[in-house]
Parts: sequence; C-alpha cells; structure tokens
Amino acid sequence: MNGSHITERVAALRRLMAARGWAAVVVPTGDPHGNEYPLDRWKLREWLTGFTGSAGTAVVTAADAALWTDSRYWLAAEEALRGTPFSLMREGAAGVPTPAEWLHGLHISGEVAVPYELIAHADFLDLEKQFAPYLALSPLPEADVDALWPDRPALPDAPFEVQPDELAGRTAAAKLERLRAVGWTHPLSQAPCLLCNGADIAWLLNLRGGDIPYNPVVTAWLLVDDQGGTLFADARKLTPAVAARLDALGIDVRHYEAWREVFAKRQGRSAVLNIDDATTCQAVFAAAKEHNAIQVVSHFGIDRWRAVKNEAEAEGFRRAMLRDGAALVRFRRRLDEAMAGGGLTETGVDRLLTAERAKEEGFRGLSFATIAAYGPHGAIVHYEATADTDAELLPRGFLLLDSGAQYADGTTDVTRTIPLGPLTQEERRVYTLVLKGHIALSRCRFPEGTTGLQLDLAARYAMWQEGYDFGHGTGHGVGSHLCVHEGPHQIRKDVRPCTLLPLEAGMTVTDEPGVYLAGRFGVRIENTLLVRRDERHEGFLCFEPLTLCPFDLDPVDLDLLDAPERAWLNAYHDRVREALGPRLDDEADRRWLLHATRHV
Repeated sequence: MNGSHITERVAALRRLMAARGWAAVVVPTGDPHGNEYPLDRWKLREWLTGFTGSAGTAVVTAADAALWTDSRYWLAAEEALRGTPFSLMREGAAGVPTPAEWLHGLHISGEVAVPYELIAHADFLDLEKQFAPYLALSPLPEADVDALWPDRPALPDAPFEVQPDELAGRTAAAKLERLRAVGWTHPLSQAPCLLCNGADIAWLLNLRGGDIPYNPVVTAWLLVDDQGGTLFADARKLTPAVAARLDALGIDVRHYEAWREVFAKRQGRSAVLNIDDATTCQAVFAAAKEHNAIQVVSHFGIDRWRAVKNEAEAEGFRRAMLRDGAALVRFRRRLDEAMAGGGLTETGVDRLLTAERAKEEGFRGLSFATIAAYGPHGAIVHYEATADTDAELLPRGFLLLDSGAQYADGTTDVTRTIPLGPLTQEERRVYTLVLKGHIALSRCRFPEGTTGLQLDLAARYAMWQEGYDFGHGTGHGVGSHLCVHEGPHQIRKDVRPCTLLPLEAGMTVTDEPGVYLAGRFGVRIENTLLVRRDERHEGFLCFEPLTLCPFDLDPVDLDLLDAPERAWLNAYHDRVREALGPRLDDEADRRWLLHATRHV
C-alpha cells in the first residue's frame, strides 16, 4: 500500500472527526461475527493503516496516529507503517502505554468514537473500563464508515453447504436440543438466545460456508428459542440441501439485516433476550432498544462443546492427516528437486505445496495463508511473502514452512523448519532446542484438570536453559473442518482465561514452540495433537500426535538429545513411515520417506 493513500485516508477520517466533534477514533480489528479473518467489508483497520496483520488497534487524533499490535507482528508492522502517519506501538513491551494512556498523555479531551459493529460486547466493556478515567466512548456509525470508505466491499454470497452428520458425529437437532437444555436464568420460551459467531452457528447447524478464505464459517445471525429459531442470512446462500436441513430443524430464514428488527416481533412474549458476551456491542445495544432488559451471559458454551471432538470427528482428523501427510511427503521430494534446479522463491514453495494438497480427496482449500519464510524472514513470526519480499531460496540456511489445509473431514496445521544446505552451529543448536521442547510437550502425561498455563513450561524448559524464548502461544485448538485457530483453550505462558481452562479428552491442540533471531533466522516445529485418556494411569491424560510428517534430522545436534527423546523421535518416525508409505505411488517418494524417517 502506498503511504500517500494511507495519509489521504487518515486526513479524510480527521475531517469526519472534526465534523462530529470527536477527539479521537479507535479502530479495532474485528467483525460482527467474531471471525479471525474479517470479511473485506469489515477490514476497516487494515484499510485505514495499510497493515494486514490479523491483530491490531489503530488510534487517530487530530494530530497523531498510532497502531498497537503484538510481538508476532512487530517486524511486519514496522515495514507496513513506514511512510504513513502511524507510529508503531509494540503492545506488551515494557513501557508501552495502552491506547487510553497514550491519549491521556497527549492531553486529549472529549469523546472517542469506536465502530461498535467491530467490537464484541465483552471487549467493549474492557475498553470502556480502560478509558473511563480519561475519556468517554461513543459509536462511530456504520453510515459514517460507508461515507469514509466509498468503495467499501459488499457482503459476499458464497453458498452454505451441509456438513454430513456422519462427519459431524452428532446431528444438528441433538446440538440444538443441548442448547435449549442449558437453562439460563430464563427458559428459552421466555428468553431466546441470539448467536452471532459464525463458527458457533456452523457447528450447531452442521453447516459450512465459503465467504471467508481459510475459515468455512457462516455469515449469519441465529436466534434460537424453544419452538425453533430464525437464521438471518442472504437467501442466495441457501442451496436446496441447506434449505431442507433448516426446514427440518424448524428454523425460519430471514434476510441478513433483519436481525435488527426481530426484537419487536417478540414484545408480546418477553422483555428478556440472552446474548453472548462475544456478540458485538452494536447488537447488544440494538437489542436493548427493543427490550426492557437483556441478559448478557458470559458464554453459551458452544465453543467449549465444539472444542471437545467426538470419535467421528477424531477419526476425520486422522483421515485428513493421512492425506495431508502424503501430500507433504510428495512436496518435500519435489522441493529437493526444485532446489537442485534453482530459482525457487517463497511464493513458489506455497504454490508447489498447495498443488500437492489439491490432489487429495476432500480438499477444500488452505486453512490459513501459507508461511514460507526463508532465512531472515523466518524470524518474522507471521510472515507472508509478497511480490516485494518474495525471496529466492538459496542452498544454505533454513526455510520455515507453516501451512495447513481444510478437508471435508478435518483441518490441518503443521510447521517444519527445513534445512536447504549448510547450517551454522547456532542454527543447529536452536533447531535442536526447539525440537526438544516440542517432544517434551508431546510426551506429557498429566492429571485431569491440568491447564495450558501449567503445560507450557514443558515446551520452553530446554530453550530457557540456553537463554532463548518466544513471544507467541505454544498451542491452540484446531476445528473439525472449521477454524484452524479454535478456542477456548490455549497453551501459553501468560495468564489469560484461555490458559486457565483445563484440557479435556477430545480436545485438539497444537504443539509449536519456536525461536526467532531478528534479521537472521527462525525455527518453529508444530504438530496438531489430540488429548486422550491415558491408558496407563487412571485420571490422567496424554497426547496423540495427529500430524504425520517427518521432522528434518540433518539439523539435529544429537549430543543434545537424551535417550528418551531419541526413542520418542524414532517411534514417531516409525508411525509416520508405516502410515504414509502405502499411500505413496511413486517409488522416489517412498525412498524419500524411508530416508527421512531413519532412526537416530
């Protein structure tokens, strides 16, 4: 993005601020449905700043502008903001103020506008609390956003599709019955619930969507009561199979924007509506206008229900990992051939890997934008190659490759750090320390009730002893043909609600420690794991690695691996070889696999 374009957009926003009497505008990253990847229509922060990362908050005053983002994006944001009015605020770094503190330090007084459609009610309350000592918040109306952004994209109309019950493992009718049985303060006959989260709705109704790259969620609102429900969605999205599914569930369909009108329809039945605290505050305030009272519940619990995979979903993951693993082996052999010929770039790696995955049955696309990061780019945690940064791979150093795919029966997420030629001793040491952390977490056996906060140390212990650490989380949930980043649980070192939730049998979680040396190289190793009951010890849990892909052995400093670590590595490679060998038709691919899974 040209910096002058960003300057013009900030100037237009400042003219709007002056007309409305706002002292500042805060623009978070988000959309009305809590999607990790907002639809283009709701990428207001990206449009305003030119920064494309998935996390960030922009703040604009009459004279200053700044962007807050976390450590994953510091390097990328620094590059993106160059030549724009925005200064980078390294969120989480010592001494960096919050947006509210920053505005207070600038002696700003007056109202601060926030686009209510982009912020969840719970997040809004947190923001309001931060600003309360200094400034008052007010809405940035959607009409003003439209005027500010004249070529703002419309909502897409990709059709919904049915997720077969045999893959979901439970019917939509059974899931809805469970929701109705939760029994909040008010029965659903008196207090229906409004759902906004696209992943929750997709999982609950056994539907999938195609509006958003990578995440097959639905763009809709869902009102559920004891008599059935109403889905607010574009009618063009409903195929005959989807329409039949909804009719059988007793769910009416109304156009997407009609959710704003639904509350008046219920005046004769109740003045109470259950709303999830993840619902945007725009919807909460709209509901409040039609009701004497609304009940904002902390969460309906659907995210916890879908986080625990049933056996059909677990088997779907295993099948998807077999297909994904075979594609990865074919890719790795072809990568070796491409390197011998020269001229391969980071985007070429993405194309090569995607082509192999696309050959597999049930492939539905990627689960996130491939991170193919060569050399110094590997130190940028969420790097994505562009035409300007697309580096050629040379026969030395590391290629960090983080990728995943959506299949009809599962979602994959795997990272391997691939040696392309000679390595330094430091590169070998760092690689081995990361591998040790990965193995330590994967080998864990732990009592029921253990949280991600407690498990995180396993992945970091070896590297901590050598003075290394990493800023991102160690593990996140993975959806069943849904979002690759799925809550509500995480494994990470900082105290958050997601790290205080106990892991449960059936949950998926990634294991992805890393080390990143700015301007030099990065190493990350990742598998997706399934939490299972430990057959050896009653009341204990353990992990089953779902990902089937060899770890590169050439960079391993074997002197740093102890006997149990070597045994685990050899056993994992035995499993990979036995599972993937029969799926490979080309003898050259099988030879590559045999060498890659050799014992150490």
